[in-house]
Amino acid sequence: MDKGKAVMGMGRKWAVDFSDNSTSPSSRDIPDPLGFTRSSQDQDDSTLSREKKNAEANWKSQKAWEVAQAPAKNLMMMGFMMWMAGSTVHLFSIGITVSALWQPLSALQGVGKVFEPYKDSKVDLLAPKLLFIALNLVGLGLGVWKLNTLGLLPTHASDWVSSLPPAQEVEYSGGGFL
Repeated sequence: MDKGKAVMGMGRKWAVDFSDNSTSPSSRDIPDPLGFTRSSQDQDDSTLSREKKNAEANWKSQKAWEVAQAPAKNLMMMGFMMWMAGSTVHLFSIGITVSALWQPLSALQGVGKVFEPYKDSKVDLLAPKLLFIALNLVGLGLGVWKLNTLGLLPTHASDWVSSLPPAQEVEYSGGGFL
């Protein structure tokens, strides 16, 4: 017996015909399985699209809040790095301080771009933007505090002595005759 002829002669053993050739409506009488709902043509498509838009708006709102809270994660790390750098002026502490100032400034400049993907008429971005700005201002304050700790901010009167005019002479003294 040839293998090719035996397979060809028997036909397809595992083929299943899914076409419904019956004329009786008995196939429609079978109940649907649990959890299955048959979608009909008369179901309102606007309801589905409205639910989909609401789900998308909720997702965008959630992601906007996650982006707004992201600078808080950097605050603790940057504070620890500044503490480890110490309070003496050297290359490492200056680099950490510049980084602590640069990151919030660049983030504040790009607030609009950061929240651009989450713009939607149903999503209110004011509160996430305000939180994002506030956390970046806290980070900027942390950098300014480190500058003050390093003594690089002119906060004492002695820092401004060179810009003060010379004191006026109030008395003159001379020796000798009256």
